[in-house]
Amino acid sequence: MRVGVLRETKDRELRVALLPDSARWLREAGHEVRIERGAGEGSDLPDDLYRAAGAAVVDTAEEVIAESDLVTKVKEPTWQEIEWMRPGQIIYSYLHLAPEPALTNHILESELVAIGFETVQTDDGMLPILIPMSDVAGRLAVQVAAHYLQADQGGRGVLLGGVPGVDRGNVTIVGAGVVGTAAVRIAFGLGADVTVLDVDHRRLSYLYDIYHGEIHTLFSNPANIERSVRQTDVLIGAVLIPGARAPNLVSRKLVDDMQAGSVIVDVAVDQGGCVETIRPTTHSDPVYTVSDVIHYGVANMPGAVPRTSTFALANATFPWLQNLCMQGLSEALRSDPALARGVNCYRGRTTHRGVAVAQDLEFSEAPWRNA
Repeated sequence: MRVGVLRETKDRELRVALLPDSARWLREAGHEVRIERGAGEGSDLPDDLYRAAGAAVVDTAEEVIAESDLVTKVKEPTWQEIEWMRPGQIIYSYLHLAPEPALTNHILESELVAIGFETVQTDDGMLPILIPMSDVAGRLAVQVAAHYLQADQGGRGVLLGGVPGVDRGNVTIVGAGVVGTAAVRIAFGLGADVTVLDVDHRRLSYLYDIYHGEIHTLFSNPANIERSVRQTDVLIGAVLIPGARAPNLVSRKLVDDMQAGSVIVDVAVDQGGCVETIRPTTHSDPVYTVSDVIHYGVANMPGAVPRTSTFALANATFPWLQNLCMQGLSEALRSDPALARGVNCYRGRTTHRGVAVAQDLEFSEAPWRNA
């Protein structure tokens, strides 16, 4: 198979989808690898490392796409990249299509095979490619919130850990999955007063036990969310329904009731967000204010720490890329249910139920079975 690796174009997105060692493995297995010039530089992986691994360094994204059967990158393909692609070509990247009907329609009209990192799902419900970036984002969320909570950044001027004789800052985390658990770890480590809400009692019990009852665990319902959010200094949105649009759990009215100078970091923003007032922002312009509450909506948070994120992500994505290359698309999808669940669009059909429901599209179940 001919594998192409694109340079990221999103604002300050410095991750790259393939490591030089992985490129070497593909070449030694008989596959071709082309990478766009400079794609790895932001992660301190210069072009010479890829050349030494046997990859061809190509000047433009258009050339990479034209000469590849499978194109991989970190973030979703741009409109122009889709225009350069041909029917049946594979795009293997984060997609987050549920809140993006225009992008979904463009992929469908182009008859691509679009495999989303975030929807590759094992039989036990785990999301092995999403997990490492969720872990990074959850850790960063508290770090970012603590920064914007400072008075010089427009925040309330609260130190999350407090000092002797003064109350600690309050951190409320909605969702106790990978993002939420990582956020709890950092917030607790900073000494904050932490509340985490979820609908899964097992997750709440787990967190209660490992922190020896020193955090607050609440069942996620409207009453508990309202009480927690109104008094918090920091609100972290950590809700995930795989492939689907995030549910709106924090209303505009509730944001209006929050304390002036408090901070919202909604990690679910790339799936539409769980806070009504959130919208996607960029690393260059990360925050805005609604009702005197600071909102941080950067949709590619792990891009802020690209070297750590690149190694964590590329190690997670590579086993399925190997499978695609060694078996070919149809056989890989038939033999690997986790990879098959990751297919969002297949030659003009919507093949992920969450995306279909979010956009009221017809759902097609595994059309590759007869390919």
